[in-house]
Amino acid sequence: MLKRTLGAAVQGIDAIKVEIEVSVEPGTGFVLVGLPDTAVKESAERVRCAIQQTGADFPMRNVVINMSPADVKKEGSAYDLPLAVGIMAADGLLADDLLGRYMLMGELSLDGSLRPIRGALPMAIVARELGLDGFILPRQNALEAAVVNNLDILGADSLQQVVAFLNGDTGAIPVTRVDTRAEFARAQGTFDYDFADVKGQENVKRAFEVACAGGHNILLVGSPGSGKSMMAKRLPSILPPLTLREALETTKIHSVAGKLKQGTTLMTVRPFRSPHHTISPVALVGGGSYPTPGEISLAHNGVLFLDELPEFPRAVLEVMRQPLEDRVISISRARYATEYPASFMLVASMNPCPCGYYGHPKKPCVCTDYQRINYMSKISGPLLDRIDLQIEVQPVEFEQISSKQAGESSAAIRARVIAARDIQAQRFQGEKGIYCNAQMTPKLLHKYAEPDAAGLEQLRDAMDRMNMSARAYDRILKVARTIADLEASPTVRHHHIMEAISYRNLDRSNYFNM
Repeated sequence: MLKRTLGAAVQGIDAIKVEIEVSVEPGTGFVLVGLPDTAVKESAERVRCAIQQTGADFPMRNVVINMSPADVKKEGSAYDLPLAVGIMAADGLLADDLLGRYMLMGELSLDGSLRPIRGALPMAIVARELGLDGFILPRQNALEAAVVNNLDILGADSLQQVVAFLNGDTGAIPVTRVDTRAEFARAQGTFDYDFADVKGQENVKRAFEVACAGGHNILLVGSPGSGKSMMAKRLPSILPPLTLREALETTKIHSVAGKLKQGTTLMTVRPFRSPHHTISPVALVGGGSYPTPGEISLAHNGVLFLDELPEFPRAVLEVMRQPLEDRVISISRARYATEYPASFMLVASMNPCPCGYYGHPKKPCVCTDYQRINYMSKISGPLLDRIDLQIEVQPVEFEQISSKQAGESSAAIRARVIAARDIQAQRFQGEKGIYCNAQMTPKLLHKYAEPDAAGLEQLRDAMDRMNMSARAYDRILKVARTIADLEASPTVRHHHIMEAISYRNLDRSNYFNM
C-alpha cells in the first residue's frame, strides 16, 4: 500500500515542500531513497522503536520510502515523524484522511516522545503557502511556529498523540495560538542596559546616536577601561525597534540556526552578536558541511560587535568586506550554494597599540613604532574604508566618574533616532531594499546627499589633506545626510559635512602613517 506524508527541507533561511512516499509490500527489507544524509538514514531504528511504543508493530514486510524532490539533500533527524506516520499509514495502522492536510516534522526518541527541531518558522510559512490546514511538530517549537497566522499549529509531545489525532481524536493535540502583534508590541522596550549609566563620553554617545540613526558602521579606538565595550553593549537600547517584517526575517534566521530559546515566539529586540576573536571564517560567514547561518547573518537587522578588533585573524576580518557592501553573503561549495542575508551594523573596538596606552593623557606608551605599526596593520585599508565613523575614546576624568548625575537616558536618544529613521523611511519608500542612509547607492547619494557649496568646498579640502578614497567620500556624505536628518534638515549643509569629517579620526591621525 502506498501512502504520502508532507514535510519540509530548509534551504538558506527558507523552506521547500518535501513529499514522503511510503510503500509497504510483501517481502523483507527497508529502503530509503531521495538523497538522505546519515541522520535521516539512521532514523530507521528510532522509528521502529517509537512505533512499538504506540502499541503497534513495525511492519515485517518490505518498506520502501522515497523523499521527493529526490535531488534535494535531506538533512537532520526532523524527518522521523513524517517517516513514522507514513509507515503506519501504509501498513493500515492509522487513517489517512488527514495526511494530506497537515505537515509533519519532528525528531523521535526511542520511547516515542518528540524532540525539538530547527527551522520550524520557515517550515510553517511554507505550510501556509501550500494551503494546508495545519502543522504538527514538537511542542517545544509550537510557539515559534504559531507566529504564522491562518495555520493551525499543533504541538505534540509524542508519536502516540499524533496517531490519536490522525485517527480522529481532534482534541488529542491542542492548537497553539499566539497574538503576534500583541506579543511584538509588549516586548519592544525591554533592555538590560541604559546609556543613563554612562558618565561623560558625550562625543562618543553623539557618534553612537548618529551611527544608529543611519545604520552606519563604527570603530572605537581607546585605552583599556575607557568604556568602549560598556557603551557598545548599550547600542540595542537606542536602535529603532524592529518592524514586524524585520522581526519575522530575524526570527527565521535564528530558527534555522537553532539559536531560538524554547518558548520564544518572535524576536522583538535587534540581535547583538559578540563573537570571540578565535572565531573561524566559516563560523563568521556561515556554511559548513551542514550549511547554517554564521555570525554576520545572526546579526542581521542588528549589531555585530567585534571587541579587540586587531586580535581577530586577518583572514576572518577580510571575509566581511563583501557582506559589508552587498549586505548579503553568498556561499558556494561543491555540494551546495546558498545565500544568507547579512545587513548588520558593524561595531568594533580596539586599543591604539599593543600596550593600550598610545595617546593616553597620563600613562606613557611602552611600545616601539614598529610594534604599533605591526599592530595597526592587522586592519586593512579596504576594511577601514567601510567603517563610516572612527572615534577616539579618551579616558573619563575622576570628576565625571564620581558624579551622581545620571547621563541622558537611552529612551531620549532613541526618540531622536526613531525620528531620523522615520524621515529615511519616507525618503526611501520607493526604493527596494533601502531602509536607511547607510544603504544608499551612489545614485541615491547624488539625489539626496549633495552638500551646499560651502560643504562641498570643505569636503574637497578634507579629501586633499587626508588623502581619502572615493569610498570614504561616499561614507562622509552618508553620515552627513544622517546628521542632517537628526536636525530634520532637508539639505546637507556645511556644518553637517564638518561633523561627518570629524568622525574620520583615523584618517586624520598618524595611527596608520607613523
